[in-house]
Amino acid sequence: MSPTVTEFEVFDIRFPTSDQLDGSDAMNPDPDYSAAYVVLRTDAGDGVEGHGFCFTIGRGNDVTAAAIEALRPYVMGRPVPRGAAELAALYFDLTHDSQLRWLGPEKGVMHMAAGALVNAAWDLAATAAGKPVWQFLADMTPEELVSLVDFRYLTDVLTPDDALAILRTAEPGRAGRAELLRANGYPAYTTSPGWLGYDDEKLVRLSKEAVAEGFAQIKLKVGADLQDDVRRMKLARAAVGPSIRIAVDANQRWDVPDAVRWMEALAPFDPHWIEEPTSPDDILGHAAVRAGQPVKVATGEHVANRVVFKQLLQAGAVDFVQIDAARVAGVNENIAILLLAAKYGVPVCPHAGGVGLCELVQHLSMFDYVAVSGTDEDRVIEYVDHLHEHFVAPVVIDHGRYRTPVAPGFSARMHPESITAHRYPDGPVWQARRTTLEVNS
Repeated sequence: MSPTVTEFEVFDIRFPTSDQLDGSDAMNPDPDYSAAYVVLRTDAGDGVEGHGFCFTIGRGNDVTAAAIEALRPYVMGRPVPRGAAELAALYFDLTHDSQLRWLGPEKGVMHMAAGALVNAAWDLAATAAGKPVWQFLADMTPEELVSLVDFRYLTDVLTPDDALAILRTAEPGRAGRAELLRANGYPAYTTSPGWLGYDDEKLVRLSKEAVAEGFAQIKLKVGADLQDDVRRMKLARAAVGPSIRIAVDANQRWDVPDAVRWMEALAPFDPHWIEEPTSPDDILGHAAVRAGQPVKVATGEHVANRVVFKQLLQAGAVDFVQIDAARVAGVNENIAILLLAAKYGVPVCPHAGGVGLCELVQHLSMFDYVAVSGTDEDRVIEYVDHLHEHFVAPVVIDHGRYRTPVAPGFSARMHPESITAHRYPDGPVWQARRTTLEVNS
């Protein structure tokens, strides 16, 4: 008999990052980076597990964990996935259930929960195969990769034949690009200097340190106060010089006229892009921002599904697509988004500002480079220097570049000690924090 999934555990894991204002921005002033985390175990007898998660910023992480728990019947007793056929079947089962779709469709907490399980399944399959996920994907045939994608609602711009053509065009150079990737890694940029809660001294110091560490791009959070943002942008530009790219991120703070006005004021400091200038659902708003001021537009970390990405690209609303490994329904849906971006020739620069997101999304960008777009030109992966020590196979940054993962799986596995310590609300970290707050009050 084939081995099956026999155990399913879900954890509400939270880190008190709000204490130092790490992760703070104009819309989210006090985030506690969190993960609704799932572990799949099997009766294969080899100890191989699948780990996946949704990223949140604190309150509501319990709701997300409950949504993952509600999907238990789709996984328990299921054959351990080995390749494209089983991984496609799970993805389609989770995203095509008519009653679950009613809660979205294909958006919100249930869709993210499906993504956590899909990603855990990919971690399980790639670990069993002894390959990192980027390589596991890049070793699949174009036909297998196309079978993973849900083309429903996409065929007006991307058909299975279109996708096959993109993948077949990239196929002859796969081996050479994989070699280059292993030797050189993948370009990164860092958001670590730019959290909105940091004072000016910390902003300048961290900006200079980022350049010294080899980063050619940094990012600042903006959107709370225009004069403050002008001052901070001026300080950052003076700190890094004219040749370093500075992206800015409003985290959906503005209406369209505000975004245009704000970016006209910041334009003299040469921002590389404005990220999430308005609501992630406002396709025409993004197009208006792009047309109304001189700075390029990026978005994607809160885009709910492949259909909204399709429309952003159709409308010419974005210059950079920012996939998120834990927002849409996992690896499968992100493959669809990578193919859409390749069809339109728009660079993919993933969001990774959260616990574990750097670990996951590096695999998707590297797969894109090897097997889809075939290029890393004008592409960077976000890097935030927080919480990597909690992962068994953390990202490694070397001179401003992601080193290529070699450990099997999706780099999603947390240390058991970290899970135990940060379980909410009963883990030791949270018990100690409550005691401290009670004493101080």
